[in-house]
Amino acid sequence: MMRVLHVCSEIFPLLKTGGLADVTAALPPELDKEGCDVRMLVPGFPEFKHGIFDQHLVAELPAKFGARSVKLMFGKMPDTGIPVYYIDAPDLYDRQGNPYNDQNGQPYADNHLRFALLGWCAARIVEGFDWFWKPDIVHGHDWHAGLAFAYIKALEWNSGQRAVGTVFTVHNMAYQGNFPAYVFSELDLPFSMLNPDGIEFYGQVSFLKAGFYYADKVTTVSPTYAKEIQHGEQSCGLEGIVQFRSNDLVGILNGVDTSQWNPKKDSNIEASYSVRSMTGKKKCRLALQKEMGLDLQADKPVFCVISRFASQKGLNLVVEGMNAIIANGGQAVIMGNGERWLEEQFENFARDYPGQIAVRIGYDEMRAHRIFAGSDVVMVPSRYEPCGLVQMYGSLYGTLPLVHRVGGLADTVTDCTLENLAEDKATGFSFDQFDVRAFESAVLRAFALYGKPSKWRKVQKRGMLQSFGWSHSAEQYVSLYKQIKIR
Repeated sequence: MMRVLHVCSEIFPLLKTGGLADVTAALPPELDKEGCDVRMLVPGFPEFKHGIFDQHLVAELPAKFGARSVKLMFGKMPDTGIPVYYIDAPDLYDRQGNPYNDQNGQPYADNHLRFALLGWCAARIVEGFDWFWKPDIVHGHDWHAGLAFAYIKALEWNSGQRAVGTVFTVHNMAYQGNFPAYVFSELDLPFSMLNPDGIEFYGQVSFLKAGFYYADKVTTVSPTYAKEIQHGEQSCGLEGIVQFRSNDLVGILNGVDTSQWNPKKDSNIEASYSVRSMTGKKKCRLALQKEMGLDLQADKPVFCVISRFASQKGLNLVVEGMNAIIANGGQAVIMGNGERWLEEQFENFARDYPGQIAVRIGYDEMRAHRIFAGSDVVMVPSRYEPCGLVQMYGSLYGTLPLVHRVGGLADTVTDCTLENLAEDKATGFSFDQFDVRAFESAVLRAFALYGKPSKWRKVQKRGMLQSFGWSHSAEQYVSLYKQIKIR
């Protein structure tokens, strides 16, 4: 049985700031079904300390990186029972604010130390600090886990032999964990690693680059994104190292947890429904309109946005193109938060068009389910999108995705062209040019198709029948693990 250690900073339902938490919650249980012995390693944020059950001490570790007390604890995740190590280091992790930023929204000044400790502890587990379990594979997620691969490589340099197979998954190239070069002296790594053939990145220390450089294999969360990051804007300045590792770069599409996202079984929505009977979706639509204060109408589509309000998400196109929805009698439900100017723009639309536009600032998981179930079109016009889960949730709920054709959006949505409609391949609407004219054209095509109920239902059902579960992705990861496992 292959032993796999996942290293990450958040796991749903205990701690979630984005899609990463959904992935780290769903993938390990699926790997378990594939016969892997999976464990996880996370920082000891309060949400983990209070949410993990059956806890016990594994090891007392030396004071490190400004933490006077460091303990490696062990327990299990609620619901799935997946085993989890967490690092109990109150000096670094017991803080107000979210895991990465203080109460003013500013990154913690010692984030380099907080996540260096996460990587360092991964190397200690590889080294055998848990007498009863050592991994065959260490699989780290995003920049927070990037330094784990540097510490493991340093361990291997000291011993003169490979210690473990390693996989680094990049969920978003834009978030790199870059810090001033002077912090390198605090990281307890060989000085030879601070160079362009290592973790140095234009005079900075880059946790993301450490993962790219030192892991055996690098994955991205969709095949198209794996191609996009090798050049141009999507590489975020790292095209050199990405191209250098291109032979070891693999795109594996994320899945969704269909035990949580399934309109046939979802207890969060007004009425259940399925491909065979869509009556419940009509009830969900009516319930959503009532909940959000919208006019009760059924002859025009309800559009929705469930997103972080960030420039990456392309919501400026929604702001600029909202009049196309309003002028044609459509409705829109917007939920999320982030950049204040976007919050204000959406709030202005809700104030000016109270029967057509509804806005909720903030994120509510249960309301998200209700919005997916009650809407007709989910808009995901991202400037770039490594994978995206929202469009998959939409498809499974019979809510047609409207997307910019990039990254995972290109891999999961087939446009409603005449040819694709005729061949029963269409699952949504997509546009190529990142501008408001292209976005509005896709919106108008959604209105046109909605006016043809039989064709609309055909596309709905095609989307709902897609297989977005984790089983195929888990099989691909297991195959990758086998390639690098030390015999």
